[in-house]
Amino acid sequence: MATELSVRTVMAILVDKREKAAVEVQKLLTEYGCYIKTRLGLHDGAGQYCSETGLIILELVDDETKHKELCDKLNAIEGVSAKYMKLEL
Repeated sequence: MATELSVRTVMAILVDKREKAAVEVQKLLTEYGCYIKTRLGLHDGAGQYCSETGLIILELVDDETKHKELCDKLNAIEGVSAKYMKLEL
């Protein structure tokens, strides 16, 4: 039997054209911030080279309805693809 501690919801967000989409993505992440426990942002960048593509990993908590809302709103942004999954032991 799974306890609440052994269930996790994780969202992956792929952002293309980061400079164009970053403001809208950040606005949504701030709006839904109470449902984000952990956030990890990754992109290739070294020195003068900075990739236009980024990956954001979120650990989500609480209201599953809000998780779906966030995912749908992120996917409505041009150049953004978001998916989430629930992991259970």
